[in-house]
Amino acid sequence: MVTPPRPLRVALVSYRSKPHCGGQGIYLRHLSRELAALGHQVEVFSGQPYPELEPGPVLSMVPSLDLYREPDPFRNPRPSEFRDWIDVLEYAAMRSGSFPEPLTFSLRARRILRARRAEFDLVHDNQVLGYGLLGLPRAGLPLVTSIHHPISVDRRIELAASRGKARFGKRRWYSFVHMQARVARHCGPILTASESSRADILRDFRAPPGNVLVVPLGVDTRLFHPRDSRVPGRIVAVASADSPIKGVATLLQAFGKVAAERDAELIVVGRPAPGGPTERLASDLALGSQVRFVHGISDTGIAELLASAQIAAVPSLYEGFSLPAVEHMASGTPLVASRTGALPEVTGDTAILVEPGDAEELAAALRRLLDSPAERDRLSAAAWQRVQERYTWSAVARATVAVYRQAIAARREKTAGPGATPC
Repeated sequence: MVTPPRPLRVALVSYRSKPHCGGQGIYLRHLSRELAALGHQVEVFSGQPYPELEPGPVLSMVPSLDLYREPDPFRNPRPSEFRDWIDVLEYAAMRSGSFPEPLTFSLRARRILRARRAEFDLVHDNQVLGYGLLGLPRAGLPLVTSIHHPISVDRRIELAASRGKARFGKRRWYSFVHMQARVARHCGPILTASESSRADILRDFRAPPGNVLVVPLGVDTRLFHPRDSRVPGRIVAVASADSPIKGVATLLQAFGKVAAERDAELIVVGRPAPGGPTERLASDLALGSQVRFVHGISDTGIAELLASAQIAAVPSLYEGFSLPAVEHMASGTPLVASRTGALPEVTGDTAILVEPGDAEELAAALRRLLDSPAERDRLSAAAWQRVQERYTWSAVARATVAVYRQAIAARREKTAGPGATPC
């Protein structure tokens, strides 16, 4: 009789884990739940903002100084908040204009996990890629890393949109990308969600090709599913960050053209920076109550909103996968998306694809769907079917466990070989 493999003890680490938007936090919550449902012991180590976990996994908080929290980003902590040299490093780096959280979280995580290394079979890094994590294989812990997409792509797009002093500031902010590229070349297996992201990781981070494996992400179909609640003329988009890469400016310009001719409304799930370019553009277009930004709503609220739309839009200039796109598809909402990154791969023939950054083409696609109930019905049915066949979290967890076991076996083989020493 074949003995089933024993359950694994997994440390899942993430330097920040926004519960309701941003792929890292959503990935962490659903993967940890499904790993626990398979019988594995999962402990999540996260900095602020902390994730909202479902029953099964355990959360261990790894507090930072939380220097970027709302409503007081880039804050000056009180002297009593400093606990050790890592806090001092974090604050000094922030004051110099860089983003230190991946590095400082990795140093804190290394300290904790080295002390508890006998309690885990491996560590799964959720796109931290900090130098500190390279100390874990030396302590005997296999390391698997998820890279949803290389932040080098965000850096290129942000720099292209910046001028003068702002451009220098962006270079300083994204200085951590060089660290992430170095770590990617020396860590163990890398999981990414699409062939497009894999190609970008190989190009920008120069990771060994055999190390980068594609495991698509999933969607919570308990929440995201079709409902009988479509609001005529409603267009919905999700923007996890107020950044040029999300293409919100293009969407606002396109919607301005549509709203001049049709009775329509646009709801963006996201929070524009106060006084920033997105907020100014929305004001300049004078669309009034036809455009709304919403944030801080529950998972159920987001699912109901997505299912209430006649049309969904993902106007990004780049996506390494796009969980929002799959959530729109699971909701049966006809989708218009940019022809860039992994979006064509994710949506297949279930969406209308347009050139990223082209407001005219995006506006034409929105008009086309608003005017064609038959095409909306066709895309809705095709998208829902594609989700059922490809994008479930249980399948993601099983594929991830297979990589875990390969990493553990490779580690044992490496350390058991003649004259072998830890890497």
